Amino acid sequence: MLRESVRRFAVDVVEPKVREMDENESMDPLIIKGLFEQGLMGIETSYERGGAGGSFTSAIIAIEELAKIDPSVSVLCDVHNTLVNTVIRKYGNEEQQEKWLPQLAESKLGSFCLSETSSGSDAFALKTRAKKDGSHWLINGSKMWITNSYEAEIFLIFANIDPSKGYKGITCFIATKDMGIKIAKKEQKLGIRASSTCTLDFDDLRIPEENIIGGEGKGYKIAIEILNEGRIGIAAQMLGLAQGAFDKAVPYTYQREQFGQPVGTFQGMAFQIAQAAIDLEAARLLTYNAARLKEEGLPFTKEAAMAKYWSSVVAQKVSGSAIEWAGGIGFTRETGIEKFWRDSKIGAIYEGTSNIQLQTIAKFIQKEYS
Repeated sequence: MLRESVRRFAVDVVEPKVREMDENESMDPLIIKGLFEQGLMGIETSYERGGAGGSFTSAIIAIEELAKIDPSVSVLCDVHNTLVNTVIRKYGNEEQQEKWLPQLAESKLGSFCLSETSSGSDAFALKTRAKKDGSHWLINGSKMWITNSYEAEIFLIFANIDPSKGYKGITCFIATKDMGIKIAKKEQKLGIRASSTCTLDFDDLRIPEENIIGGEGKGYKIAIEILNEGRIGIAAQMLGLAQGAFDKAVPYTYQREQFGQPVGTFQGMAFQIAQAAIDLEAARLLTYNAARLKEEGLPFTKEAAMAKYWSSVVAQKVSGSAIEWAGGIGFTRETGIEKFWRDSKIGAIYEGTSNIQLQTIAKFIQKEYS
């Protein structure tokens, strides 16, 4: 039922605006409003706090279905649910959950602020600092590559309160845009162009001490654990993207005739389509399995890395092939197939590069066999 309702929203509401949003490089506010109205911005949040009371797998299914139509909308929903909401739900105290989760479920978009110029894959090399000032903290520094930041109203900011302790000084703060968060630059990107990606500046950003999530110095633990979950969300996004490209291109191959037969029936192309279908199913099983393990409270870090890595590979491979299957028209913007390929490139980069995923998997194998 969830899959069908998300699919209906994606087709009826999102799809007519995909090309315009991509070319304008901006998210239509009505799309964000619609996501809230559909209950897709608090999927795991309890009914009591304004959410849908759903499961992690429900969130993964929603992310996948949205990505079949527009990966930009999908990642907006993904970051909001699997990163922002989850941090507050999992590490916030009762007062914080009561204050912030209803807002995030009903009307206010969230953003997760970790990456910086010098801390990408090495996330804990961050330079943003927080200094105590009475009952408040003053944050100074900047963040880069921050998803949802242009439209967001609630921000999770990671800053170091004691650099002498290294990563053990990293702390997570909740802030709101009206506290003085400055958007320094909005990136112009190859893909997921409707999804905002900005540089943020903090100049004596004043945050009350009750806005610390999980306790002082616990930010590194929060980030590590949450990004492991977030990688399953990105796997779902890439899976949906690949399926969306497949669904657009394959029917065309059976309509387009050359040499007296549909081009999709020639063995060379038929085998490519068959291989793509296998790759898609493998990505789907890896993603759903990682989600299942997470839901059951079992170890899932290796499986999440596998799912994200393979789904990212498949997204690039299938979307690239889909352009070729459609021939010249696949290369134009008219079909939207080329957009899936542009959008696919980010899968190997954000929330842990493909090399980081392989490194994570290799460490687990070494531990098991050495």
